[in-house]
Amino acid sequence: MVGRERRHTVTFPRERILERIRRSLAGAHGDGPAPIPRAYRRNGTLPRDQLLTRFVERVEDYHAKVTRVRAHGLPGAVAAALSSRGVRRLAVAPDLPADWLAGLAPSLEVLRDGVPQLLSPGQLSSASGVLSGCALAIAETGTLVLDGGEGQGRRALTLLPDYHLCVVSTSQVVEMVPEAISALAAAVRDRRAPITFISGPSATSDIELSRVEGVHGPRTLEVILVEDS
Repeated sequence: MVGRERRHTVTFPRERILERIRRSLAGAHGDGPAPIPRAYRRNGTLPRDQLLTRFVERVEDYHAKVTRVRAHGLPGAVAAALSSRGVRRLAVAPDLPADWLAGLAPSLEVLRDGVPQLLSPGQLSSASGVLSGCALAIAETGTLVLDGGEGQGRRALTLLPDYHLCVVSTSQVVEMVPEAISALAAAVRDRRAPITFISGPSATSDIELSRVEGVHGPRTLEVILVEDS
């Protein structure tokens, strides 16, 4: 009929699609996959003070608070941060350094995951905050990276409470993502560690770009950056 559009749906068998993909990936002479260009920078060049300044700026761009302290001031900074948030029940990893908690008020209840047993989802959700360390941090993207190592605990520990206070040592800050990936390789290879990248508080936007925080992780993120001795 005149003026009526005709539409045709063409289907291809799975193997035909895969064969087209293989041909596209093949080298010029069809003797294997084409090499992947890797001419990007893999190591940072910023001086240390500029590196740390960039990290702080990028983390704060995500509406996360950063407090810089020296090592001897860490217990006081932890206590002050938790007090200002009104934290009454704090979830921590079983191997979190005890001195990080030395300045806490006696009324604050500390829940050590795995001591004597793992905290239930209900117990984790009832905690008003979680304190953890990290594997490393990325200045370029303002990202914290957790790999389940010392002082970090399992992934659920830092995802269910609404407030996450993370301690980062200045020696853990790298400039670029490729540096971070290289540093994490051993944890993934040797421990099969699950890697969590945290760039600011948990947030998402709907189709109208209305920002909603706390959707699939802590609503509030705070970082204590500790100067190495």
